[in-house]
Amino acid sequence: MKSPLLKLCVIAFCLLSTISFAQNQSLTALPSVLYLAKDKNIVETTGDSDNHKILMAAVKATDLEDVLGQSGPFTVFAPSDNAFAKFSEEELQKLFLLENRKELKSLLTYHIVAGNLSASKILRALCSGKGKTTFRTVQGTKINASFVGTDIVLMDSFGNTAKITEADAKQSNGVIHEIDSVILPSKL
Repeated sequence: MKSPLLKLCVIAFCLLSTISFAQNQSLTALPSVLYLAKDKNIVETTGDSDNHKILMAAVKATDLEDVLGQSGPFTVFAPSDNAFAKFSEEELQKLFLLENRKELKSLLTYHIVAGNLSASKILRALCSGKGKTTFRTVQGTKINASFVGTDIVLMDSFGNTAKITEADAKQSNGVIHEIDSVILPSKL
């Protein structure tokens, strides 16, 4: 960083954010159904969530239930139904067609990182990366992460962004972070 004052601000923000996340374990003040299921796996919790019906339909359509239901640990950046609603109805229908299952699976696995990345681990990575970091997805490409204000924001290679709106839904086989947009591994 060019400015010593800016560098000092980023360091202070990282320290305070890490302490805050360690104490609160959440990005939101109100917990969702995702937070109530440490004894369930990622698929069970996603299936029980009223906010992830489209995501669960996509998991079932791509036969990822067995992988996300038994193995791990995984970190899932889970787009909410509101995130999927940013697509047109026609785009969603096209994505779910049998001939597009490969693209749908690529899209889903782009939202999954091997390992258990809690919000505090993401924050530490951001702090050591001076406010930026990347994570390699199960799909094989990278997701960029950065701070935007006090939010952790993911960005794909096309510049599409998704904010983590609920963090650290701990599962028996990993962790779920809800995001407010769908990020893309390739153009749809």
